[in-house]
Amino acid sequence: MEPVFLILVTVGIIVGLFLFFYIIPLNLWITAVFSGVNISISQLIFMRIRKVPPALVVNALINSTKAGLRVTSNDIETHYLAGGNVNAVIRAMISADKANIPLDWKMSTAINLAGRDVFEAVQMSVNPKVIDTPPVSAVAKDGIQLVCRARVTVRTNITKLVGGAGEETVLARVGEGIVSSIGSANSHKDVLENPDSISKVVLKKGLDAGTAFEILSIDIADIDVGKNIGAQLQMDQANADKNIAQAKAEERRAMAVAQEQEMKAKAQEARAKVIEAEAQIPLAMAESFRSGNLGIMDYYRMKNIQADTGMRESLGGNTNAPRKD
Repeated sequence: MEPVFLILVTVGIIVGLFLFFYIIPLNLWITAVFSGVNISISQLIFMRIRKVPPALVVNALINSTKAGLRVTSNDIETHYLAGGNVNAVIRAMISADKANIPLDWKMSTAINLAGRDVFEAVQMSVNPKVIDTPPVSAVAKDGIQLVCRARVTVRTNITKLVGGAGEETVLARVGEGIVSSIGSANSHKDVLENPDSISKVVLKKGLDAGTAFEILSIDIADIDVGKNIGAQLQMDQANADKNIAQAKAEERRAMAVAQEQEMKAKAQEARAKVIEAEAQIPLAMAESFRSGNLGIMDYYRMKNIQADTGMRESLGGNTNAPRKD
């Protein structure tokens, strides 16, 4: 039983030492003291209780102290518990301090908690970034389309990084400025001869207002001549006018055909009435014979008149007919 007891005692001692050094990070306290960081063991123990990694706080304090920054353990714990990236904030502050960029703890933590990479923002403020715009199409007053590509050099504006617009807004404003500049040119040749005129016009508009960036320069990388939009619009307008004229002509033709059909219908109706009236003549004559209003001699005289009229019409038609040699 003694060997088993010794083994249990040894395991208990090891576990106890592990828990002791875990709860009381003595090595971290010694490292902090020799690094010039004023922090007590009780503070480290309370960090364990608050579920804050003591190593993270101690390392951040050491880095900030060596860099000459004024950061307390309470500031670091608060930022960690708020879900921030402590190491990124410390690195950003050290980089900003070396570059003489004013950046305090409050501003850097606000930028970090806003979801932006504060260290990358400081780096971009030191080393400006070049953004390539997508192809921007614009039409000059002479109707020629130009496709322009520009390179925008920007650097981070630390004071407006929280709440300021991003790269998409800058690119959209630059594209709008390019379209406005090309559209106000009288000829596309003027733009091709002086592409820097676009940059000057765009820079004067203050496109970086309300954004998290400061535009340093706008350089025109390439300009290509596109389609003749003016001629294309004129052709489209001419085709549209032709189609309208054809539609109106077709409408007038349809109306004329309808009127002709209507006149034919009226003529047929009139002929039908004449035929109907002529059909009533024999009945009227028979009634006249029965009533005694018309005699046989009257009937023959009427027939003679009709024959005489028919002969005259026949003679008149033969007179006007062309001769045959």
